[in-house]
Amino acid sequence: MEAHPKIFYLPDTMANWPWPRIINPHYEAVKIEAEAWFRSFKAVDPDTLKEFNKCDPALVVALCYPTVSKEHLQVTCEMMNMTAIIEDTTDKSTAAGTRGIVDIILDALHNLHKIRPKGEHIIGEMMQQSSARMVQTMSMSCYSRFVDGLTTYLRAVAVEAVDCEQRCCVGIDDNFKYRRETSGILPWLGLCAVEIDLPDEVFYHPAIVDMVEFAADLITVDNDMLLYNKEQASGIDHNSLITAVMLELGLDIGSAMGWAAAYHTKLKERFTNGFANIPSWGPSTDILVKEYLNGLGNWVRGHYCWSIEIERYFGTLAMAAEIQQTRLVPLSSSVQWKATGEGSHQLPPQSVTGSLLSFIMSFVYNK
Repeated sequence: MEAHPKIFYLPDTMANWPWPRIINPHYEAVKIEAEAWFRSFKAVDPDTLKEFNKCDPALVVALCYPTVSKEHLQVTCEMMNMTAIIEDTTDKSTAAGTRGIVDIILDALHNLHKIRPKGEHIIGEMMQQSSARMVQTMSMSCYSRFVDGLTTYLRAVAVEAVDCEQRCCVGIDDNFKYRRETSGILPWLGLCAVEIDLPDEVFYHPAIVDMVEFAADLITVDNDMLLYNKEQASGIDHNSLITAVMLELGLDIGSAMGWAAAYHTKLKERFTNGFANIPSWGPSTDILVKEYLNGLGNWVRGHYCWSIEIERYFGTLAMAAEIQQTRLVPLSSSVQWKATGEGSHQLPPQSVTGSLLSFIMSFVYNK
C-alpha cells in the first residue's frame, strides 16, 4: 500500500444505525439565548468566538437530546458552552496553567453560593452560574451524577495536559479507557436520564454501565475517523484512535480506517444485543430504563450528525457534503510521528492547540 496516500476512504459507519436523526424543536430559541449568555462574559476574543459559533454547540445538544423540555435543553446548552470554553482555555495553557484553571472550575462547581475571588478567571463565574441553573431544573440524583462525572473529566484534563506536552500516544486498549475520561462524554451520556428518575442500583448496574461504555466508544470511533485528517494536519493526533491503530498495528491510513470501521460494527452489535441483557426492575422502572437506553442511541446518532453538519471536521459545509457522497477525503499535509517504545509512542514536540469543541464529544473531543 502507498505509504503516504493523497486521499483515503472514509467508511460510512452509521448507515444502519437504528436511531434516526431527530432535532429538538426548541433548538433555535435555545441557541439564541445560550449564545447571548455566553457572549455577555466576553470570555474569548472575536476570532475565537467566530470559530466557536461555527461549531454550534446548541446543535449538538438539540440533536443528542431531541425530546427534552426547553428548560432542560437551555441548561444543557449553557453547560456545553462551558465545556467549549474549558477546552479552549486549557488548550492554550501549559500543564501548570491547566491545573490552575481546573482548580477554579472545580471550586465553582462544588461551591455554588461562594463569592468568586476578585481577579479570578471569568471561567469560575461562568461555571457557577451555569451549575446553579442546572441544579434548579433537574433532580438532585441526576445533577450529582453529572457533577461527579464532570469532576472526573476535569481532573483527567489536568493529567492530559501533561501527556499533551510530552506528545504521548497510548495503545489501542488504553485509548478507549483514556478517552472515556478525557473526552468528557460520560457525564453527557448520563444526562440522557435528565427527565427520568432512575435509582442508583439501576443507573450503576453493570449491564447499564456496559451500554453507556459501548455508546461512548462508538462516539469515540466515529469522532476520530471523521476528525483524523484535521488533527493529523495540525499535529494534534496523539490521542486519536486512528493514530494508535497505525502505530500499534503498523497500518497505513486506509487500513487503520478499515480496522476502526470493523471495530465500530462490533460495538454496534454489542450495544444492540445488550438490550437483551438488561434485567427487569418491574414494569414502571423498565419503561424508564428503555427510555434511557434509547437516549444513548440518540446520542450516538446525534453526535455523528452534528459532526457532518458543521464546518469543524472538514473545513466547509460544501466539503462535508461532498465527502458524505463520495466518502473520499483529500489528505492534508502533516507533521510526522514516530514510535518510541512498546505500548506508548512519542510525537514530535510542537505547539499544541486544540479546536474549540474538541470535547464532543472532542468531543468536542479532547486532544
